[in-house]
Amino acid sequence: MSAPLRLQIDAWGVPSPRKIAAAVEILHRGGVAAYPTDSVYALGCAIESREGIERIYRAKGMKKNQRLALICPDLSTASEYGMFSQTAFRIAQRVFPGPYTLVVPATRAVPKTLTDTKRRTVGIRVTSHPIAQALAHGLGRPLLTSSAIALARDDDDDDDDDDDEPRACRDADEILETFGHAIDVVIDTEQTHAEPSTVIEIDGDDVTLIRLGQGPVDGILDL
Repeated sequence: MSAPLRLQIDAWGVPSPRKIAAAVEILHRGGVAAYPTDSVYALGCAIESREGIERIYRAKGMKKNQRLALICPDLSTASEYGMFSQTAFRIAQRVFPGPYTLVVPATRAVPKTLTDTKRRTVGIRVTSHPIAQALAHGLGRPLLTSSAIALARDDDDDDDDDDDEPRACRDADEILETFGHAIDVVIDTEQTHAEPSTVIEIDGDDVTLIRLGQGPVDGILDL
């Protein structure tokens, strides 16, 4: 496997169409990309890329019951893959685009391999980050995604208990050091956040906070 393509793009500006197109072409071919979101850096591939999915699982050491989320370009596309109750739709309108993952019942458009065998649910994201948005729009279908988080290494050989705590990769250098063997392209840009997305599960009118992350929940859970 050749070294990953490294594309430098300014943060929070209008992404270079040429560079986005280069990354999207790799995703179209089934490759794996590392890119910034409005929470943390993420690893992703096209929804139909079985090889890409396997590479992400191996690279992160994910268990089979851990699922990838879908980054969709907009709520309209998201509704093709997730079933949004009235409550879910109201919350989605409040939090999207933003650093949130909404777990809702999956539609038949979601491959069975991407959902739990007992509970057909799917995590949906609509990110506000212009680079991740551009990738999802350019791909034209959902981008499977998982936070680029790996175990920190004990470089100082001390007894600090935090050395084994999972942490997010903060820049392209850390991405390449940790996941370079598993990706085909990395977007090199400033990443300002260190927390993953807030995860909220919605089943009908029942709303459950699964993980508190980058997105605040004040005024959201009681919708």
